[in-house]
Amino acid sequence: MRRLAVGIPAAIAVALIALPLAALLARTPWSTLGEHVTSSTARQALFISLQTSFGALAVCLVLGLPLAWVLARSTAPGRHLLRALVLVPMVLPPVVGGAALLFAFGRNGVIPLRLSFTTAGAVLAGAFVALPFLVLALEAGLRQLDPRYEDAAAVLGAGPWSRFRHITLPQLAPALVAGSVLAWARALGEFGATITFAGNLPGETQTLPLAVYVALQSDRDAALALSTVLLGTAVAMIVALRGRWLTR
Repeated sequence: MRRLAVGIPAAIAVALIALPLAALLARTPWSTLGEHVTSSTARQALFISLQTSFGALAVCLVLGLPLAWVLARSTAPGRHLLRALVLVPMVLPPVVGGAALLFAFGRNGVIPLRLSFTTAGAVLAGAFVALPFLVLALEAGLRQLDPRYEDAAAVLGAGPWSRFRHITLPQLAPALVAGSVLAWARALGEFGATITFAGNLPGETQTLPLAVYVALQSDRDAALALSTVLLGTAVAMIVALRGRWLTR
C-alpha cells in the first residue's frame, strides 16, 4: 500500500514531464528537420542566441565570481539580504524582469544607457536571469573548500592572487564549470526578459526561443524543428553535468 501511495504520484510526475517532450519529438518533422534548422531565419536566430548567451556568460563570470566570494567568505552584516537579492531573478517572472531592465536601462530609464532593443540589451537580459545560477554554484563550491590549504600557502609566503590561482581556483573548477553551464543554458533559453527589454528584431535580438514563438504562429513545422534543437541542447547540458551534480 505504501509503495502505491508513493509510486502512483511519482509515475504521474514522470508522465507530466515525459509526455509533452514525447509529443514534441513525435510531431517533429524529421524528414525536413535539416531544411528548417539551416534556413536563414534559423541560422540568424542561432547566431544571435550563441552571441548573446556567451556574452551573458562572460558578464556573469566577471561579476559573479567576486559576488560569490563575498557571499561565501564575508562576515559583513547584510550578506543574508544580499543573497536574497541575488535569488530574486530566479523567482521573478521573466517579463517583470524585462520591464525592470527597461525602466532601469532603457532610453527613458533611471540610467539611460540606450540598451533596450539592441543586441547588448539581449546580453544584459540573459545575464540578469542567469547570474543567480552561477553565483549559487560558486558560493556552494567556495563553502566546501578546505581553508587549511590556503592558510598553509599564506604561511609559506604566497600572496592572495597566487593562492587564488594555484589553490582556490583548481579546487573550485567543478563548481565553476557546472555553474557556467547552467548560467549559459539559462541565458540561451531566455524568452520573457529578452522580448520585453531587447525586443524581437530579426538579425539583432531574435534568439532561438523568440524564433520559435514567431514560427508557432505561421509555420508549425519550423517551430517544432527549432524546439527540438533547444531540447537537444538541454539534454546535452544534463549529460555534461551528470558526473558533477546528478551523481552527488
